[in-house]
Amino acid sequence: DLTLFRDENTKYPEQVWYTLAAFLFVIGCFQWGLFLHSKFARRGHHEFDEETTTTNGVHKKFSLRRIPLAVINFYRVVAFRWTLEIGQSYTLNMAEVFVTVAYIILLLIYAFINTTSVEGQTLDITYWSNRIAMLASSQFPIVTALGTKNNPVSLVTGISYDKLNYIHRMTARTCFMLLWVHGAGHIVSDPYEPFLRAGVTAMVAFSILIIVSLRPVRSNIYEVFFYVHFLGVLIFLMGGYYHTKGAHGSYWIWPSFVFWAFDRFIRAVRLVVFNHSYFGFKSGTGTMDAATEMLSENVVRLRLRRPQHFHWSPGQTAYLIMPSVSTLPFEAHPFTIASFDSSLLSTPSAEDQSSAEVTGSSAPFWKELVFLVNVQGGFTKKLKEVAAKKEAIKVFVDGPYGPSPDLGSYDTCVLVAGGSGVSYTLPVFLNIIERVRKGKSSCTRVVFIWSIRGAEYVQWIEEALINAVQLAPPSLAISIRIFITASSSNTKAIPERTVVRKNSLSLSFLSLRGVRTENGRADLDTLLKEEVDVTSGRMSVGVCGSQGIARAVRHALRFPVSGPSSILSGGPSVTLHVESFGYA
Repeated sequence: DLTLFRDENTKYPEQVWYTLAAFLFVIGCFQWGLFLHSKFARRGHHEFDEETTTTNGVHKKFSLRRIPLAVINFYRVVAFRWTLEIGQSYTLNMAEVFVTVAYIILLLIYAFINTTSVEGQTLDITYWSNRIAMLASSQFPIVTALGTKNNPVSLVTGISYDKLNYIHRMTARTCFMLLWVHGAGHIVSDPYEPFLRAGVTAMVAFSILIIVSLRPVRSNIYEVFFYVHFLGVLIFLMGGYYHTKGAHGSYWIWPSFVFWAFDRFIRAVRLVVFNHSYFGFKSGTGTMDAATEMLSENVVRLRLRRPQHFHWSPGQTAYLIMPSVSTLPFEAHPFTIASFDSSLLSTPSAEDQSSAEVTGSSAPFWKELVFLVNVQGGFTKKLKEVAAKKEAIKVFVDGPYGPSPDLGSYDTCVLVAGGSGVSYTLPVFLNIIERVRKGKSSCTRVVFIWSIRGAEYVQWIEEALINAVQLAPPSLAISIRIFITASSSNTKAIPERTVVRKNSLSLSFLSLRGVRTENGRADLDTLLKEEVDVTSGRMSVGVCGSQGIARAVRHALRFPVSGPSSILSGGPSVTLHVESFGYA
């Protein structure tokens, strides 16, 4: 019986791993298949669409040939647009709910099968208590890997680290639950074993880690979370290693250190390569420093330059390390890159670049790294104090990270942003225009929707929008919808010099083709339904902003707007990408 007990403790965790590996392989095949399909879809999708639409874009009659596409869109709506709301902080789509429930059930099945002792006692604590510990320990490598920026799961599945971060938290919390069940069983049966000290220490660290990782805590005191996470994981893994060493379970733990060390090594190399002047490899250290500027009461703009070999794509993020601003020297805070790495869009003149002060919309958004930082508390509050003085600061850039949306095969692209969420939608908008100019995109219509509190916020991106629209080919229909949610009496004043600069460009901005400004909140249900009604082929919707905006877009693209009936009647196949705000 003891031999069987040990054999099951070894075999069952391995079987869980085989199940997870098979699942990841299937997801990887699906993701890479979609990637390859998107690369070749642009070549032939128009011929198919012409059979279901008229020349003016109005949908034609019902077509059974579109059943496969209707099934795909049904899956998209159910899996990613139906959500489970947990308070004000958590929103889980049905795909996340399914993965969570399936993962917990998988571990519980392996934990409690074959737990009847030779004496006939069912659910014998001796069996399931130790097995639960082995199952939880076997998950530590994948939990660690999912929490790193450079991980094998992203390589296999094609899913970026930020999208996997929910799975990282979910698997960690599931293991936390299992380990407390294991610990309670052992404390009840024999609380005085010496090896329990290491286990208790590990669980205390794990418990603190779980508390600070809750979103309300994590978002409000990110710096505390950052360092507690680092120290808590180290203490937990060390304690777990010594706790399981006698039970021959430590071989599940040491790979976690390997994954963590590999990620840190890659990030360290990138720091040196992309910030080389700071490390003494070349002269010109000051040229890498970031210029700071207050754009509004609660938004700071950072502008910095990097070497020619630093490239990024629209929608990617970078981790910024600012030793002079942060509490400790190597805090890394994630922000979306708001600028566009382009060789087509022209840069400002040399005279503009040599100006001592660059204000408002005159900042070049296409040849340098630009970040729009939403001021909250802690680190960003300190950064605001620096920006108020317009001081230059040393910034180490770690990145870029994350995927860039491939929109080349879409007929219509809709971009929705709220406030500083324009950091994501602006580069994507500029990229669409560039690719259409180069003949690398089949997009015929792009809609840019931005909700802001005050009209003066337009200055953040005014110059970039003016230049981009003027360069856009006539074949590309452009609609820029600006929604101003605050009344004029509630709008805070901005510096007089910036107002003058803004007003000098307002006429140019308002005279652009497709520009429309409105007071009040955007009715996303109506706006998106209108776009679906006039669109055929493929339609992409990207959103970046508050959870409220993301929820509104998901709701607008549910049934019947993006359902099977719409697809079968010739409506567009709609994909949705929700870019969450950084968790700093």
